[in-house]
Amino acid sequence: MAYADTRRASPAGMVAAIGVQAAIGFAVITGLTVTAGIVEKPEILDTWDIKDEPPPPAPPPPEPATDALPEVATTPPITVPQPDLSLSDIKPVMPTTELILPPQPMPKPGPTNLDPVPSPTPSGFDPVGAKPRNDPGRWLSDRDYKSSWARRDLTGTATFKLDISATGNVTGCQVTRSTGHSELDAATCVLVQKRAKFEPARGRSGEPVAGSYTGSVLWQLPD
Repeated sequence: MAYADTRRASPAGMVAAIGVQAAIGFAVITGLTVTAGIVEKPEILDTWDIKDEPPPPAPPPPEPATDALPEVATTPPITVPQPDLSLSDIKPVMPTTELILPPQPMPKPGPTNLDPVPSPTPSGFDPVGAKPRNDPGRWLSDRDYKSSWARRDLTGTATFKLDISATGNVTGCQVTRSTGHSELDAATCVLVQKRAKFEPARGRSGEPVAGSYTGSVLWQLPD
């Protein structure tokens, strides 16, 4: 059974077919066209090799810094003068004669008599000064003060020194500090020598010895 093709070409498909054909025709025409022109000869340029200069040598490394040391003053060596050792001034030694002593006699063995050394005498007592046997306050009294002294207002203190014998008697008197009035000083020694009684001084062995005694009296107006 035969079928009739009833399909119709669409307008869009027709436009596409026409466009393709037109493009093919334009390409053929264009490809066949020869463009005539002058071909210029390329210019040949001279060339040369430029060598790179070698890099400059590296600078030497810096020297290590050293601290500047202070200059030390040097002391010149001390020259010690050498002594003159010449023997021209040395006097020759005088010869000496050896002294030979005669042999001493050897002591004979036997008893020897030596004098005994006296031993010191032991002291059994300390020295003791003379001391009064009666009251020194009674050696002078108001009755000894004369009325003439009272009228002249004679007063003062007399210091005296008495010499005492080994028997205890007063053998001397001396005023060592005056009252300022000779009458009072003289009366002091006269009355004290007459009335004072003493025990004699004693030595280291306890024996009576001569000594001295010092005292004072006050002369004043009687009440």
